[in-house]
Amino acid sequence: MELLKNLPEMDLMRSEKMTFVQLIIPVESAHRAVSYLGELGLLQFRDLNDDKSPFQRTFVNQVKRCAEMSRKLRFFKDQIHKAGLQSSALPTLQPDVDLEALETQLAEHEHELIEMNANSEKLQQTYNELLEFKIVLQKAGVFLVSGKSYDTAEGTELDDNVYPSDYPESASLLEQATQSGPPNSSGLRFISGIIPKSKILLFERMLFRATRGNLLFNQAPADELIMDPVSSEMVEKTVFVVFFSGEQAKTKILKICEAFGANCYPVPEDLTKQTQITQEVLSRLSELETTLDVGIRHRNAALHSIGFHLTLWMNMVKREKAVFDTLNMLNFDVTKKCLVGEGWCPIFAKPKIQEALQRATFDSNSQVGIIFHVMDAVESPPTYFRTNAFTNAYQEIVDAYGVAKYQEANPAVYTVITFPFLFAVMFGDWGHGICLLIGALILIAREGKLSSQKLGSFMEMLFGGRYVLLLMSLFSIYCGLIYNEFFSVPYHIFGDSAYKCRDDSCSDAYTVGLIKYRDAYPFGVDPSWRGSRSELPFLNSLKMKMSILFGVAQMNLGIMLSYFNSIFFNNSLDIRYQFVPQMIFLNSLFGYLSLLIIIKWCTGSQADLYHVMIYMFLSPFDDLGENELFWGQRPLQILLLLSALVAVPWMLFPKPFILRKLHTERFQGRAYGILRSSEIDTDSDPGSPRQHEEEFNFSEVFVHQMIHSIEFVLGSVSNTASYLRLWALSLAHSELSTVFYEKVLLLAWGYNNILIRMVGLAVFAFATAFILLMMETLSAFLHALRLHWVEFQNKFYGGDGYKFKPFSFAAIADDED
Repeated sequence: MELLKNLPEMDLMRSEKMTFVQLIIPVESAHRAVSYLGELGLLQFRDLNDDKSPFQRTFVNQVKRCAEMSRKLRFFKDQIHKAGLQSSALPTLQPDVDLEALETQLAEHEHELIEMNANSEKLQQTYNELLEFKIVLQKAGVFLVSGKSYDTAEGTELDDNVYPSDYPESASLLEQATQSGPPNSSGLRFISGIIPKSKILLFERMLFRATRGNLLFNQAPADELIMDPVSSEMVEKTVFVVFFSGEQAKTKILKICEAFGANCYPVPEDLTKQTQITQEVLSRLSELETTLDVGIRHRNAALHSIGFHLTLWMNMVKREKAVFDTLNMLNFDVTKKCLVGEGWCPIFAKPKIQEALQRATFDSNSQVGIIFHVMDAVESPPTYFRTNAFTNAYQEIVDAYGVAKYQEANPAVYTVITFPFLFAVMFGDWGHGICLLIGALILIAREGKLSSQKLGSFMEMLFGGRYVLLLMSLFSIYCGLIYNEFFSVPYHIFGDSAYKCRDDSCSDAYTVGLIKYRDAYPFGVDPSWRGSRSELPFLNSLKMKMSILFGVAQMNLGIMLSYFNSIFFNNSLDIRYQFVPQMIFLNSLFGYLSLLIIIKWCTGSQADLYHVMIYMFLSPFDDLGENELFWGQRPLQILLLLSALVAVPWMLFPKPFILRKLHTERFQGRAYGILRSSEIDTDSDPGSPRQHEEEFNFSEVFVHQMIHSIEFVLGSVSNTASYLRLWALSLAHSELSTVFYEKVLLLAWGYNNILIRMVGLAVFAFATAFILLMMETLSAFLHALRLHWVEFQNKFYGGDGYKFKPFSFAAIADDED
């Protein structure tokens, strides 16, 4: 016992010892102190203003300013993205910028960008109108020439009827609307314009119905795409010319054009005027193109200048907002002009925190230092494990079930090995294991590059578990060598087989059978078992018994960890009335079954273990006969059966009554009292905070103990049976691999046709990659997860703690990424 207590502590076995501290910070050094603590990332602040809304807190205005600056920075980022530019991936090195100066600078940049965007939008809209006018002039001329035949005999020009003859050359082209002159009862009028191609059919139908067919509609596709100024997308449009007669028809057509978003442009029928207007339009288009190009270059230059500092500014604003959010968690003492904060930190971090606070006091030129002292706390401390890139993924697997209670035994210590090993028991094939190993090595080799990139959710999960995948592949290769399976094919890796053919020709060896002529195969399953008549019964028996041995071993490990938890928390009652009867019950039944399996393997006995275990309960006093594996087996079975029966009330009754007795002795004459934990006489660890105190209720304690006992008794049976999934999935993986190999690859290879062979090889590769390497890997992973969460961790792991989440700039950056 003393030897166990003197063993060195493991970093992952118990969470870091925490202490509750209080900070009294002068106002002038508060911002700098919290910033330095954020860089350190080892102090978790407690919200002392949780009863206040966000708008009632001290630094609400600063938080709003940071939020506004974040909005402006997101606006800059969107503008840079729309312009097709790239912002600086890494923050540029420059002196620290004051928050007020940055706020002014961002406001100036935003105003400049908004003004440039507005001017650019106006210019683009004018450019679009001129471009549409040019297209309409080019396309509508053809229709106007043919439209002369519909005019009156006097040869009145259409343009003089619809548009006044005194066409003002000084007027703007786009201001010359489609206003027609005084109506001519005998003239035929027209309206020309342009409309998106997607609306042309409905537009034509609506015009036809509105005028009752009294029109002539002509259309032609535009040769150029027009940019939509709102969505910045290129839109395909169609030019139209509508010939009609009458003022009423004109009003209807103009309203329909407005409803459909069609732009109407005046087109004179006279070729001389058309040429003149076209030249003027082309001249103005050329000027606008130059102006737009200069504006885009100027805007891109401004965005490039912003993008050069954008990452730095975003990080700075993010950090500032986090600092003010943290300051809002502190109490503001108006009389003493100081901020009071409380929080948790690891004991090893106290010197670092004090050093950071002293540096903040010195850098802020404060006359008063920051007071840092340890306090007692009622609530349980947070759980903090220091992990690295290798152990972090295994810790996350455990934390996904539940975060360990403060200083509770951490299953991740054992999960590092047991998880990939149990996965490999189900996935054992050293060919598939090599494929997984290649994938894991690629992820690890490109670790530096992938860690700095934004990955999808699946790739991010795969990259985070790269070291889990590495061990899973290595153990899969190991178990595959034991099973002697390489894509379901056995190989004579470790020497010749221990069996030889019964006849000389060896043609019927797999049906007639084999004879053993030398010692057993040195490592793993003999390759001659593959394809023999007894292959499936042999492998079934082997893997099923192996699964039971692994299951009982891991459950015993879980119960042993509950013993170390009880030792650590000085809880002798749990050792005497929980650990001991649980070990007796489990090993009296399933530990004994594991012993029988090992003895049968060692002796080569033909005893039926099913018969032995069943009649151990039904007829414990009967003679075992040919199922006896060793001398004294029957008395031992009776003793183990009695021990298992005694262990059940041992778990159920003593502990609740002893707790009530201890409670009564301590609180004599009272109806109830305060019980600190499951045992009255516990001596708390000097370094730990006070435990949460709750009222003692005998009925609740008894019901809880009864539920716990029944759960363990039933769970011992169900959990042992649950480990048979190791056998079932291993067998399924092996048989599935065999089916793909024999019924796909070998079948296709039997044809003397290169096309069929290539198709068979492609189907085999697809099935191997997507079914065996992806679906089977995920299936085995999930089953290994269940075995650890339910069958292993329920023996000792509460998982009702909460994570240590310190204020850290690094964590904020990771969350944003």
